[in-house]
Amino acid sequence: MAKRVQVVLNESINKLGKNGDLVEVAPGYARNYLLPKKLVTLATPGILKQVEQRKEKEKQRLLAERQEAEGRKTALETIKRFTIRKEVGEGEAIFGTVTTSEVAEAIQTATSQEVDRRGITVPDINKTGFYEATVKLHPEVTATIEIQVAPL
Repeated sequence: MAKRVQVVLNESINKLGKNGDLVEVAPGYARNYLLPKKLVTLATPGILKQVEQRKEKEKQRLLAERQEAEGRKTALETIKRFTIRKEVGEGEAIFGTVTTSEVAEAIQTATSQEVDRRGITVPDINKTGFYEATVKLHPEVTATIEIQVAPL
């Protein structure tokens, strides 16, 4: 009897893999649990070919996403400086602080690109002036922008 059986996952299973992954499992586990619950299909040459095509499509999609993020990074770094107006008190101290939402809004106003505020890292800003912020556009693509805090 075979020591391991190759199967393709029909859905993600904890500690085994994600949907569409080709994995090797014990024959009893496959026969008694995974196959009756239709969590997997046995790996045949045709199914292996489908898995390869699916992986290639996914790779192409991820590459296109990354290239799109690179284009957005170039656009942000071309503009480079975004202005945020705040109410100012004594000694050029601003009331409140500059939030990531305000930075995302300034970027959207200037470039009409929507940026997720959770991907923006802003230093502590409590005076007017110029500050550096980073914008994470993709897991591998990060843009550095300059924020100018100016009085109203």
